[in-house]
Amino acid sequence: MKKLDESIVRVYSELPDLSFILIERGDWVVIKPNLVKESKETDQNEWRSVITSPDLVRSVCEYVCQKLLGTGRVTICDAPQTDSSFEKIAERTGLYEIARTCSENYGVTVEVVDLRNEEWVSEDGVITNRRKLNGDPEGAVAFDMADKSLFYGFHGEGRYYGADYDAGVVNSHHVGEMQEYLICATPIKADVFINMPKLKTHKKTGVTLSLKNLVGINADKNWLPHHTEGAPSNGGDEYPSLSVKRRLEQKSVHFVRNLALKMPRMGPYLAKKMRAAGTGVFGHGNQVIRSGNWYGNDTTWRMILDLNRCLLYGNANGKLLERPKKRYYSVVDGLIGMEGMGPMQGDPVQPGIIIAGADPVAIDMVCARIMGFNWRKIPTIREAFDLEMFPITDLKPDEVYVESDRPDWNGKFLDIESNEFLHFKPHFGWLGNIEY
Repeated sequence: MKKLDESIVRVYSELPDLSFILIERGDWVVIKPNLVKESKETDQNEWRSVITSPDLVRSVCEYVCQKLLGTGRVTICDAPQTDSSFEKIAERTGLYEIARTCSENYGVTVEVVDLRNEEWVSEDGVITNRRKLNGDPEGAVAFDMADKSLFYGFHGEGRYYGADYDAGVVNSHHVGEMQEYLICATPIKADVFINMPKLKTHKKTGVTLSLKNLVGINADKNWLPHHTEGAPSNGGDEYPSLSVKRRLEQKSVHFVRNLALKMPRMGPYLAKKMRAAGTGVFGHGNQVIRSGNWYGNDTTWRMILDLNRCLLYGNANGKLLERPKKRYYSVVDGLIGMEGMGPMQGDPVQPGIIIAGADPVAIDMVCARIMGFNWRKIPTIREAFDLEMFPITDLKPDEVYVESDRPDWNGKFLDIESNEFLHFKPHFGWLGNIEY
């Protein structure tokens, strides 16, 4: 019966019946929305297509609190992008008010937690200030996936780039049989994990849905390989090809990063000036493929699937268990989504749907198809079905069923051929390569 329930992906124009989410008395429940940034950088007033709907978060939180019957606890948490303002995010979404009213109405402890250890101020793409944060009050857990990691034996070793200028950090955690991730302890210790991503495109992974949303449970994102320096011709995925211009850009970028690191006061100022000049020579990021922002990124999907396995199998002592220990559910906010330059600079779209279920791979497969994409061409989803060690799903694609209030979206997923599926515009680095 459990497998039958997990094989159903629910797609509705309003919040579906959440009774498939099993909550027991005394549970510690984590609700993890996508709070990546307070708004688009190009439009400070546009945020509803960027982060998870607060109304949806409230509805899920209320359901959970009702089921807890005055026991247990709820933690609403995320680790937004480091150069984001959690204060502004919380203010716009009313997260603290949601926590307060749910706690008062249902007699359950509800807290809001910024999982990050550090917040940056970024100006014109250059980090100009860093502020230490408290991070997860439960601490962090280091997982060494060793030869079970999807980076074990990968040819990009030694050339990974993470989230900060110092690439030595990420490469020191992914070498040989040491493949380490630092995960916030709250989602690891919780009994129930409810993932609440947005229906958006993404520059490095094609889409950002349930699987990708787990980047937000990290205690240090600079342990995460985001791309491999170089081009396919030399085993990298930073650029599609290494022309003379791109090679010159590579050297310039390394110089600017080192400058910012070695000269904490003057370095960022000089780096900002040099970056502005470099944009005029090498092209703007909304027109030129760089930093692994294209369909040839062979790095990020490995990191994402490793993170999902850490969450599902991870224990608080840093060991991976033989079987998943927590109940996992996903409720995808497709009320307002984003196409094009996702996950933060794209254009709003209004599918007006919510996608929910208990299997993140099945959910992401259905979401990708609804967006008008071929899930088989999206490595994060395709490769998730083929994991033999610490699998994320027990399902095969032909075992997934869709339940929807749209008549032609019902039935066995692989048999559904609807003319009403949507047509999201991909990020330009993926354009022409993932459309259905």
